[in-house]
Amino acid sequence: MKNKYILCFGVIAITFSACTKLDEDLHGQVNSGTLSQGNVPGLISAAYIAMRGPYQAPWNWSALQEVTSDEAIVPTRAGDWDDNGAWRALHLHKWAADDGRISGVFRDLNSISYAATTVLRFNPTAAQAAEARFLRAFAQFSILDGWGQVPYRDTGEGVTLPSKVRNAADEIAYLITELNAIIPDLPNGPANVANKNAAKTLLMKIYLNKGAFLNRAAPTFDAADMAKVIALADEISTGGYVLSANYFDNFAPTNNVLSKENIFTAENTAGNDGSDLDGQWKCTLHYNQNPNGYNGFSSLSNFYNKFEAGDKRRGGSYTGQTNISGIRVGFLIGQQFDQNGVALKDRKGNPLAFTPEVAIIERDPNHLEVAGIRVVKYPIDYPNAGSKKPDNDWVYFRYADVLLMKAEAQLRTSQPAPALAIVNSIRTVRGASILPNLTLDILLDERGRELYWESFRRQDLIRFGKFLAAWQEKPASEAKYLLFPIPDNQLGNPNLIQNPGY
Repeated sequence: MKNKYILCFGVIAITFSACTKLDEDLHGQVNSGTLSQGNVPGLISAAYIAMRGPYQAPWNWSALQEVTSDEAIVPTRAGDWDDNGAWRALHLHKWAADDGRISGVFRDLNSISYAATTVLRFNPTAAQAAEARFLRAFAQFSILDGWGQVPYRDTGEGVTLPSKVRNAADEIAYLITELNAIIPDLPNGPANVANKNAAKTLLMKIYLNKGAFLNRAAPTFDAADMAKVIALADEISTGGYVLSANYFDNFAPTNNVLSKENIFTAENTAGNDGSDLDGQWKCTLHYNQNPNGYNGFSSLSNFYNKFEAGDKRRGGSYTGQTNISGIRVGFLIGQQFDQNGVALKDRKGNPLAFTPEVAIIERDPNHLEVAGIRVVKYPIDYPNAGSKKPDNDWVYFRYADVLLMKAEAQLRTSQPAPALAIVNSIRTVRGASILPNLTLDILLDERGRELYWESFRRQDLIRFGKFLAAWQEKPASEAKYLLFPIPDNQLGNPNLIQNPGY
């Protein structure tokens, strides 16, 4: 980290006990000598930069949402991916209050919140203040989702006293009021900045998950809240969004141009400025593929089998990737080939044929390298593979999610016909067959098919009452795992109360 930059949030934002570590170069920042009204754009830029660590790539917030679910597993492959059992603990729901990943994500999400609050100290314009307040609300929603209580500081508040904490009910009320207040001052776009429809999408998620956040063991769905979800979706639908004919264009290196359904994204600039988003494919690809990967993350066959053969979301060839390396997009299963059709081998010389069979601990030396279906959701940016800064913009919110949330709100308020019509309109674009009927279980499956590996699955499973159930390579789990523990190293703040069971 460059010494001249102050990104440890002692100046930009105070975290609880540690500096936020940002490994990438930090462009467009401010230094300690230039914190003034004229540097508000730099402070806002710092808040966006702070979002990269916890959100982009599969290691942090994404891992807490996906590896804890039925969509992803990180099997131990002999000595590879053991990490003292940390990945197994996520999938098995056996984490503890000293879990390093949970602690790091909690810290980094709060750093975003505090960095955004710091912007408000320096007399921003109404538009700048709205942008910072949206980023703060976005991070606080994730903290609410994961931990059920949210630390905060008021603008200009001193840092010598512990931060205050809102409980779930108070945070929900705060977020609804805050987002409604800032929407008039947010721009209509583009997608890579805080914008009106991004705020409305976040509001939809708050209303839809409100009952689950207040009672995770037995979520309820108030008709008035569901009506808000539907009304907000209708407002967003006037924004000119269209489902992409090629599903994977939404995540491509040029998705800022190709996608007409992305509502909120994080801009990454090829080879220059951005996150290590290449982890999205490196985490899952084998060592002998191009680019060589870390041979870790996999999906599960029970989840893969939810897709029809003709469903475009399941994957296939992608120009700019398959013709360069042979790697397809979507789910990789069976024998893998290079761009010339030559069958690849693993490091032992066995066929590199990914199998649907996967165990949370793989011991067979002839199987462990190929165990598990792999997932390439973001098409690989080959021209920038060496820089570790691909051009793909990170996708936070998409229009397809808005439509599915509207369908869910309709289904939960005894409106199955319009909900089914929405789901089938999406499935038609994606090449899937028309559903004859719609139940909550079918809708949960459809959300999985549309939004897999986009950091929503844990939240969805909790809302649908499925998170504690047994699934592939996981037994049924205890109710305490509906919340993450407050990290042990944060309990020096007396306003934070450890979540039950930890």
